[in-house]
Amino acid sequence: MKKLFLTLAIALAGSFAASAANDYYRDTNNLPQAAKIFLDKNFKHSEVSFVKVEKNFGRIDEYEVVLQDGTEVSFDRNGNWDNVEMPVKKSVPGEIVPPEIARYVGQNYPKQRIVSIDKESGGYEVELSNGLDLKFNKAGQFKRIDD
Repeated sequence: MKKLFLTLAIALAGSFAASAANDYYRDTNNLPQAAKIFLDKNFKHSEVSFVKVEKNFGRIDEYEVVLQDGTEVSFDRNGNWDNVEMPVKKSVPGEIVPPEIARYVGQNYPKQRIVSIDKESGGYEVELSNGLDLKFNKAGQFKRIDD
């Protein structure tokens, strides 16, 4: 009985491990159309280093694209961007940043660049080039400085 239980437990663990495996690609062919359009529009001249397809129990959870210059862009399973992180010397493309957030940062932190933007359930988190994290609601109104 113990052998049967142990065998079933090992088989079950193996199936979970296999179903949670991530896939890696060298191009954008496996991305949803919305993600391809986003990359073409905002990172037209950037080469893809790799695309990671994160799966959970065989279902795609997220796509992570890493460009040759170090830029990282995450998409949900439908291809909607979720997070953009730029390398040290670059800024997030202005078209991605909601106008209200860009205006707030420009007025209050004129010498800083937006190096990361993350969509969250309640709004956005933006990281500036000085390391400061700012939280905004969905309408782009400043909420607080995040720790």
